[in-house]
Amino acid sequence: MSTEHDWITTPVTADLLRGFLDVEETAHGLLPHRLPAWARRQIPDSQLALAEAQPSGVRLAFRTRATVIELDTLPTKRAYRGLPAPADGVYDLLVDGRLAGQATVAGGNVNVIDMATQSVEPREGAPGTARFSGLPAGDKGVEIWLPHTEITELIALRTDAPVEPAPDGGRKRWLHHGSSISHGSNATHPTAIWPALAASQGAAELVNLGFGGGALLDPFTARAMRDTPADLISLKIGINVVNTDAMRLRAFTPAVHGFLDTIREGHPTTPLLVVSPILCPVQEDTPGPLAPDFSSGTLTFKATGDPDERAAGRLTLNVIRDALARIVEERATDDPHLHHLDGRDLYGEADHAELPLPDGVHPCPAGHRRIAENFARLAFGPGGPFAVQNG
Repeated sequence: MSTEHDWITTPVTADLLRGFLDVEETAHGLLPHRLPAWARRQIPDSQLALAEAQPSGVRLAFRTRATVIELDTLPTKRAYRGLPAPADGVYDLLVDGRLAGQATVAGGNVNVIDMATQSVEPREGAPGTARFSGLPAGDKGVEIWLPHTEITELIALRTDAPVEPAPDGGRKRWLHHGSSISHGSNATHPTAIWPALAASQGAAELVNLGFGGGALLDPFTARAMRDTPADLISLKIGINVVNTDAMRLRAFTPAVHGFLDTIREGHPTTPLLVVSPILCPVQEDTPGPLAPDFSSGTLTFKATGDPDERAAGRLTLNVIRDALARIVEERATDDPHLHHLDGRDLYGEADHAELPLPDGVHPCPAGHRRIAENFARLAFGPGGPFAVQNG
């Protein structure tokens, strides 16, 4: 930590945070969560437990005249056995909505994941500091977006001028649920994940429940969304159900109905957009489960199911797209605020030809931008399901 300033230390409390559903007090500080404690007790696997604690879309938001800001954190990073260590997660600092600085925190804890067995080996590390300097003088709105793939315990916030929680800006609150693509896989920094980009373009306040590997129509996720205030809701459903081979068509259809029924208990007239999967050639017509493939020297994925079993109800992306379109069409007769969007309108064949999926499943950084641009146009733009609500 630098000593060149007269520092003001501000406790990191929930009123400084946005984009979270719960906070946990730890031995080090405050840990944001994207599922409430009661839901976390129902999580059946370590992958979702890790994903919901990774603060995708979570940010500190405050007003200050500070020109230097330091944030002490203890990150918990993710590494894959047999692969090079990933780069440190990025902290994005925005001033009045514009990216004005980036920082990383070295060290911290590391969870080493074995992709073949999904076992996790934890390794302990030390806290560090994300430092931002040279910020413009004068009163300003500041946001610090936390690394979207690093669990981040918030320890201390130091500034060279007082801070106060940012006031409500009057933006519509957009509650989004999806898979690792919504979580931000392959995006290089937290404001570059497609939901964050789309929220910025749509002038919406994002709450991102995109969970890597965890969009499986879990009832506790539906109940958490039911109980979370929202002006706009979207669900990106399908790819995790296919790539985990979690259910067949007979179970999938009522599971979608049940998920929607639960959300509607808390949000009976909120615009609700159901989005089917983006194009993913390895899973278009081949069922899961998905398996890691290291044969090229880098991590890619391949589908291992038998396409001939589609007649027996095995799910593929095309089967799911047809099912979601049918479900929304049937329900919309009694629910005029329910809408459907084919994910291939966000990322389809032409997009794949231009911006192929690096690992066969997740978009590249430019792919995130493409998805965000298309979502903003189709959802927030004129005639879109979110347009009237967004003003």
